[in-house]
Order: sequence, then C-alpha cells, then structure tokens
Amino acid sequence: MRDVGIVEAPSVLGLRPTGVEELPGALLGAGLAEGLGATRAGRVEPPPYDPERDPETGLLNAGGIAAYSVALADAAGEVLAQGRFPVVLGGDCSVLLGTLLALRRRDRHGLLFLDGHSDFYQPSAEPADEVASMELALATGRGPRVLADLEGRGPLVRDEDVVALGFRDAEESAAYGMQPLPSGLHAMELDIVRALGAAEAARRAVRLLTGDGAGAGYWVHLDVDVLDDAIMPAVDYRQPDGLTWQELETVLRTALSGGGAVGLTVAIFNPRLDPGGTLARALRDCLVRAFDSQG
Repeated sequence: MRDVGIVEAPSVLGLRPTGVEELPGALLGAGLAEGLGATRAGRVEPPPYDPERDPETGLLNAGGIAAYSVALADAAGEVLAQGRFPVVLGGDCSVLLGTLLALRRRDRHGLLFLDGHSDFYQPSAEPADEVASMELALATGRGPRVLADLEGRGPLVRDEDVVALGFRDAEESAAYGMQPLPSGLHAMELDIVRALGAAEAARRAVRLLTGDGAGAGYWVHLDVDVLDDAIMPAVDYRQPDGLTWQELETVLRTALSGGGAVGLTVAIFNPRLDPGGTLARALRDCLVRAFDSQG
C-alpha cells in the first residue's frame, strides 16, 4: 500500500457552488482515509466564488483559480517532498491545474486523464465560461495566459505526455465548436476502451506514459463522470453511458501499479445528489480496492 497523504481541495471556482465542494467531506466521512491507511495532509480553502465573468479572459474566477492553483501546488508539493503519494479531493476539475503545477515545479511528468468529457474548450466556445470544461486545454498551454502559463511554467504538461481515456462527448463538444484535441495527445475514447477492454486500454495508456522520452512519472486525474450515468448520477453534467465500476477499478489498478503514478485527483462527485451516501461508499470502495492491489 502506498503512503498516501490526502489533500482537500474543495474549490468550485471552475464550476459553480452546486455541491461538488462537499466531495472531500463525503469521501472522508465514508471512510476513505481509513481504507487507504492515509493521513490527512491539509485543506486548501478557495477564495470566494465570483459569479461575474472576468472582462479580460471572459471566464469565471480566472484570477481566483490562478491564485488557488499556486496554493494547491504548495500543498501537494509538500506531500511529494515527503516522498508520499498525494490524493487530492476536489472540488471541480480546475484543481488539476494546481496538482500539475506541483509536478511542473519538479520535473517533466505525464497525465492520465480519466473523464467523461475531453475538457478541451477554448473560452469562445465554452457555453458557461467555466474553467472546469477547459482544464486539459489550459494544462497543455492553450488559453488565457493567466491560467495557461502559471508561474511562467506553461505548458504544465506536454501533449505527447497526456492520455485522455474514457471520454464520450465528441458529438456534444463538436456542436459547441470546441477546438479539436491535438494530434500529439493520446486520445482513447470510450468506444476504444470498450473495443480493447479496460485492462488492455489501461496497459497501453501506461506504456505511453512511461515509454521512451517520458518524464518522471504521471498524475492520474479522475472525474467521476467517466462512470456510467446509470451508476453515477451524482454529477452536474450528465450524459449517457460510461465505464462500469469494474472497468474503472481495472483502469485505476493498472495505472497505480508499477510505480509510475505519482498522485491522484478525484473531482466532480456531488454529494448533494447522493443523499443516502450510497454512491460515496461505492466510490470509496472502488478507490480502496484499486490501491489495495498494490500490496
């Protein structure tokens, strides 16, 4: 079992305050720390949510997200400096920027991006001006400089060091005019994962992230809407289909084996849409089983 330090990152600056800010409390209340044998390594509080668009970027909370990303990078970086494995509990997907900034300060790293959406919007196409729909684009250096070039270190991750696995929003994103994923980024849509099988898809992803020219490991980003809507309805932007619990566990177990993974984000789960706590417990169990497989 890895030496896990849990960092709470209850930010909704990239989305809106609908409930995802309660994710850390829900998973910790369900026993995630105990199940992982983890210690709680701190909580990074976000600045107040501002519902007004930033006039320069056209985005919601651009300045707040930039400042929050630096603070979160400090917290995650402290866990890494101790030789431990940070598990960052969001919040919305914009917390990815802070975790990748922590890695970028240290070395070149990769990213395994598990999300039901490809999150590669540019500001002109994102219908709600939310950074949580464009964090992958920003992380690869595309978008307003205040977020795409944090601390002058952009891009936080190179195209060729990213594997996006399990997304299923191609038709929707094309309708909104989202910029295409770059050819150098490794895209494994849900249909590809199904054709290969979750285990083989995950093995291929890990090989891409650890092959020749790869950096010093990779971060795993989990947006729980990568799961099938029928079993994970507690998300704000729902869409049909998705991975089963077993498929997600298989992908995570494979990604966490071999020592390549250096940290994990969990984002978007909305406890207000899970009043009985059933889904929080199922998510806890999936994560614990994936980590347990490491011995």
